[in-house]
Amino acid sequence: MMKNIFYGIVFLFSIQFAFAQSLPEVTLNDEWKAKIRALAPEKVAFHSPRKKNILVFSLHTGFNHWVIPHTEEMIKILGEKSGAFHVVGSKDISEFEVKNLKKYDAVILNNTCSKPDHRNLFWDKLRADSNADSASLMKKAQELESNLLEYVKKGGGLMLLHGAVTTQNNSWEFSRLVGASFDYHPPQQSFQVHLEDPKHPLVSAFPAEGFSHIDEPYFYKNAYSELNFKPLLYFNNADIKSQRKGQELTEGKTYVAWIRAEGKGKVMYASPSHNAQSFENPQLLRFFLDGMQYVVGDVVCDETPLKN
Repeated sequence: MMKNIFYGIVFLFSIQFAFAQSLPEVTLNDEWKAKIRALAPEKVAFHSPRKKNILVFSLHTGFNHWVIPHTEEMIKILGEKSGAFHVVGSKDISEFEVKNLKKYDAVILNNTCSKPDHRNLFWDKLRADSNADSASLMKKAQELESNLLEYVKKGGGLMLLHGAVTTQNNSWEFSRLVGASFDYHPPQQSFQVHLEDPKHPLVSAFPAEGFSHIDEPYFYKNAYSELNFKPLLYFNNADIKSQRKGQELTEGKTYVAWIRAEGKGKVMYASPSHNAQSFENPQLLRFFLDGMQYVVGDVVCDETPLKN
């Protein structure tokens, strides 16, 4: 009897480990930075006519991803080591005023998760900092969002990492700009990330078979159904455990990263990663650096939307 109980406990533990492989938080220190710097690419893969200015915006009002400071540091290391980017970090929403956006060739939204009630990062911050009436605060929040949309249409770059897809998650305009809104994710688990087109220059860092990855497998809604983007990476739905009950997907694929052109600007979304351990993969570091070059306009590549 006791043996059966023991094996039952072991079985339940193994199931929990397999379906929820949450990785431990990593201390952000000089040793970790040095490790990432050593793994980062020495130079960019595409010609860059000049050094570009990038804003890494790392404000969150909703879920606090512990990887936020690591992600910002990783982007700064990529910019510094390659010599191609001057990277500025900020959590100040005044960066989205028109005059301030003009200082940057691209904006990277770093896990900028908003609160579930409004799913509007700008509203959340304005409401927290002001006692003004709700109507005027929402008007200002919409203005800042519009500034970002216009910035991209006029030639600015936008990269969104992991939870940044939730920044303005209830906005159809933002969803169409990004290519999707966040729906939900099952627990962290190991899954295989596949290349949509192994010959595409933005996935040249990876082997043709893709790579194994531990993360939150994101599922999407709103503009995602329009498939108005060029996919880069995906997972097979059948591989994902513990999907939302009643919405299980046993066929097809869900995209992990994609690009799209918006007016004169470029947009890239990449779901990796919830974990700083992912940045110890030099292939993924190259992918991010190549993506930074894409959103600032250094990369000429196929952007044909999947819907076409």
